[in-house]
Amino acid sequence: MKTFAVIAAKNEEKYISAVVRQIKKHVHSVIVVDDGSLDKTRQRAEKAGAIVLEHVVNLGKGAATKTGIEYAISHGAQAIVLIDGDGQHAPKEIPKILNKLKQCDIVFGIRTRRKHMPSVLKFGNWVINEATKLLYGIYIPDTQCGFRAFKVGAYKKIRWTSSNYSMESEMIAQVGKKRLKYAFVPISTIYSDRYKGTTIIDGVKIVANLIWWKISKR
Repeated sequence: MKTFAVIAAKNEEKYISAVVRQIKKHVHSVIVVDDGSLDKTRQRAEKAGAIVLEHVVNLGKGAATKTGIEYAISHGAQAIVLIDGDGQHAPKEIPKILNKLKQCDIVFGIRTRRKHMPSVLKFGNWVINEATKLLYGIYIPDTQCGFRAFKVGAYKKIRWTSSNYSMESEMIAQVGKKRLKYAFVPISTIYSDRYKGTTIIDGVKIVANLIWWKISKR
């Protein structure tokens, strides 16, 4: 499958060059959506060989990811890999995710080595995982991991409205609602920025949204 990797990035000048170069070994093209960065994310991503799209102001991870995906689809993508730009995920694991994707619609990366993950984040993720299982009958051990891949046909069914970190949970909610075939694979994770990502407030909003998505007709 013609595969594009999409990275929603904000102020990732420290990591983005190395991440892009590593990802390029495993996909046809790398798209970085610079979501209102105030540093040299765009310049460094371009120099590393990525296609860079730019949001002049920060619109959020969900919005930036959609921008990248829709560009990829318009340029012939058949599969999309979502991966973070901060070095948290290992691009060398892209092939095993894509191999698994041959058998289903969407594949989720599951972080297995989380001993360095802050306890508050572990608890928040557990709550979201359990809420997802209860509401949608779909169990994914790590719903908040951003490393995942899906076929373009599946994207049309899971396309989210959330502009922020809730996009990852909304995607899973849609997988449950639309009864898509999914799988997950273990991945390694590096925590270079201790408290980066979903906050406690984000977690509360995500659970509230999971309930709303369940009762809505969408």
